[in-house]
Amino acid sequence: MPPSAAPVLVALAAYLLGSLVSGVLYSRARGADIRERDLPGGSGTYRQFGRQAAVLVTAGDVLKGALAGGLARAMAPDWGWLAMAAVVAGHCYPVFFRFRGGGGIAPLLGALLVLAPVTLLGTLGTALLFIPLYRATLQARLKLNAVPAATLVAVPVGLLLATRSGGLWELLAGGVVMAVRSAQLVARGNQAEGA
Repeated sequence: MPPSAAPVLVALAAYLLGSLVSGVLYSRARGADIRERDLPGGSGTYRQFGRQAAVLVTAGDVLKGALAGGLARAMAPDWGWLAMAAVVAGHCYPVFFRFRGGGGIAPLLGALLVLAPVTLLGTLGTALLFIPLYRATLQARLKLNAVPAATLVAVPVGLLLATRSGGLWELLAGGVVMAVRSAQLVARGNQAEGA
């Protein structure tokens, strides 16, 4: 295989892996399509099917991100950012499910676990330490949910860690795809409210 083909194959494989949206597969196995009521990620699955289903779905989506990251590491180490963007894009816009998927968080976490574990663990650790502290001190006054507040602190820490420990381009690539998907979901929600 020519070296120039490796990034293309990695991107294609990562996109197809991403397109295996665990929440859709799980809900269809239960005789429904979660996308008729919710997003097919861990949170939506928790709301629609309970904790055990959410753990299973989240684990599946993290695993596919890790597989995409591992594939990039093995076949095209300099192209991890492309695998990250592709697996997250596949989850958000799955070819197997009419391009209607989830938000992309779990596959991003899975890919980061392989491609930039220090960055991932430092970012998650910051969020997990911040959340109880925030709930105990500031949440009642600021009236902002703990997860968005923790994100405001953890993301800059993650970016700083990525510049020192690796994973900056991967984090940015996955983040851009997630930002596009989030903007689309917000716009769709606003249109639905106006209808």
